Amino acid sequence: MARPYSPGPKQFVFSAGDGDDQQVSVGDPQEAYVAFSVFFRGRDSDTYTVTDESAGQSLVLVPGQGVISRIEEGNHPRSEHLKVDRGNRYLPSAMLFFENGYAGLDRFGQWISDVAHLDASPEARGAARAATMTTEAAAIEEVARIWADSGCVDPSGRHYVFFVAHDVDDDRAERAELLKLIEFLGIERVDAPAESARGEVWVRTDTRLDVECARWS
Repeated sequence: MARPYSPGPKQFVFSAGDGDDQQVSVGDPQEAYVAFSVFFRGRDSDTYTVTDESAGQSLVLVPGQGVISRIEEGNHPRSEHLKVDRGNRYLPSAMLFFENGYAGLDRFGQWISDVAHLDASPEARGAARAATMTTEAAAIEEVARIWADSGCVDPSGRHYVFFVAHDVDDDRAERAELLKLIEFLGIERVDAPAESARGEVWVRTDTRLDVECARWS
């Protein structure tokens, strides 16, 4: 469950491995985001870390490897990792972390607990992620998450469109996962109109998706 942002000043530590760590005190998530944006764009580092020491949580950005990690310490430590293929994903992940910490990133992408699996092909990562969705409820929720990130309903209202205006080389892992999940759920895929971007996936509307996508909108 996402934690609400507590009122009053909050402290974060920004580090980038160059010894110039910065401790900032901010009044709200937007102020934290602005401060980190300046920190992030003002260096050329392999790794950038945001630490919330009071919560025992960290966000780690590794642009050179295309990886984002989230870490939670405490009685039940956990860490998860995300492979990203677009450079504009790093700062939005920081904003979500400032807003709601570790849990704020739940909807951000295909989180994997074993960092070694990030080296697999996007298609293999997507298939492996889909295989973890063993119930209809989990699969529907994951399909809705993917749709909420880059989807729409077509003007006729008869189709859900995923990866709107994306190229086929974008989002390969999530596309592979989606195709496995719609097969598992028995949702019908249809041919995209000729004028659509090559990466789009069109499926017929489904009452199960209607309910879940409305919740994610």
